[in-house]
Amino acid sequence: MDPGSNPFAVLSLIVAPALLTNASSVLSMSTSNRLARASDRARELARKIEESADFSSVENERRLRELTIAEQRTMLLLRALRSFYVALGGFASATFVSLLGAVLVPVGTGLLVRIPGMVGVGAGLLAVGAIVNGSVVLLRETRLAVQAIQERAATVRARARSGVGEQRQAL
Repeated sequence: MDPGSNPFAVLSLIVAPALLTNASSVLSMSTSNRLARASDRARELARKIEESADFSSVENERRLRELTIAEQRTMLLLRALRSFYVALGGFASATFVSLLGAVLVPVGTGLLVRIPGMVGVGAGLLAVGAIVNGSVVLLRETRLAVQAIQERAATVRARARSGVGEQRQAL
């Protein structure tokens, strides 16, 4: 992109890292929130299981399945969060190295300018890969969360149906 022939080249070189850094930050914050909620849910389920007198009850078996899913979710969320942190670091590094390279252009040519350019591109590519990886991991975590909700809803519906059947028999 030649800044002299394309006025959007400079704008895109400035805006792209800022936009991608912001996206990484937003994903990090929302993933942190999801991790906190999943951890709270796991603690709540563990507490209810530990307080129960009958560990082999149907209710505790359901809670144990939910606890397993909550544990899997927290591990996936932690992986996603790590990826987003790598993305943030990568975008920040790419921006810094690119600025360093821009400062070195008037001083020298050749290797002195190419190395920061290559490092900046490498850091940017690493960051993009990390943000894509984190997003894919979030999709897997979301699937687990929906699976847990579907299982819980099916259990509640089954209990409601059996309760309605029992009420009809009593009449």
